[in-house]
Amino acid sequence: MTATPEIALALAHLPGIGPRRLAELQRQAPDWPQGWLAMLPAPGRDALRLWLDHPARSPLSALIARAQDWQATATDHHLLYPGHDAWPALLDELPDPPPLLWAIGDLAAFEAPGLAIVGTRRPTREGLGNAARFAGELAAAGLCVTSGMALGIDGRAHQAALDARGRSIGVLGCGIDVTYPARHAELYRRMRGEGGLLLSEYAPGTRANPAFFPRRNRLITGLSLGVLVIEAAEKSGSLISARLAAEQNREVFALPGSLNNPQAQGCLALLKQGATLVSELADILLELGHWVATGDSSTLATHPANPAAPSGDALLDLLSGSPTPLDLLIELSGRDFGFCQQRLLELELEGRVAQAPGGWVRC
Repeated sequence: MTATPEIALALAHLPGIGPRRLAELQRQAPDWPQGWLAMLPAPGRDALRLWLDHPARSPLSALIARAQDWQATATDHHLLYPGHDAWPALLDELPDPPPLLWAIGDLAAFEAPGLAIVGTRRPTREGLGNAARFAGELAAAGLCVTSGMALGIDGRAHQAALDARGRSIGVLGCGIDVTYPARHAELYRRMRGEGGLLLSEYAPGTRANPAFFPRRNRLITGLSLGVLVIEAAEKSGSLISARLAAEQNREVFALPGSLNNPQAQGCLALLKQGATLVSELADILLELGHWVATGDSSTLATHPANPAAPSGDALLDLLSGSPTPLDLLIELSGRDFGFCQQRLLELELEGRVAQAPGGWVRC
């Protein structure tokens, strides 16, 4: 069967057919439409027959029209499905790939090999610093940083990848047009406008639901060659991502942490189970060497914009157009509060930095 947007949308909305069952049918490649009608269970078969024979009477027609209207409202709105030119092939390895993905942003994000970065929503300052460091270095090495747009580690990883002028993919547990959490409105804007890509298998307007997030996690890891867990408590959604990655035959990486840090217990458990211990970028690139050729021009980030040239100033080089909080600057620079406060004041008087809601920015 030659996939078309209309057929893909119709199949995605058939009643009583989940992603796993639909994927099984697609792998059998039945003839269209008679083969599909013969193999579908009754609710899906009847809905498909009605759409084929009497489209004006079919509820599927209205769903398809709404989806196509949404896609037509902006040039960076995309409807992706198996067979689409930009469909990420890694998702075909999943037992339950999404039948349809709603996307906003730059589809070129799929062109770079991806690594997922996940972690707690309540990270320590060290955890935030590690998320920023690894996401920025991975992006600069030409990898796409994939995560779930959540507070904490997820959000910091996305921000750092964009700051490095790299690619980043955010997978949502809500409708593609729903900003969740609300505090990430600026991050959503940056993801859309700075070479990032937002994805969801849920239709526009779908509110966030706790039941959606474990399913979202399978896409975060499914789109990636591996997953790096920065900080995770003993019972954490990030450990679900790590388990899914292992089940999907992806690499699992974890940062070690203090025995006294509750947010490090999940990572320590992963290391006991055989996850690759990571202390520097080379540990990751060594495992993904067949995907990432270090030292080659092909590993450079693919975003067309150029980052600001290094200045040699310990604080100035940590700043970008995105606000960075003072406590994170202290953590990343390794300098104390007094030094950072004084130096930021000097740079502000020189017109090189400015305060903004959420932290400091480079002018």
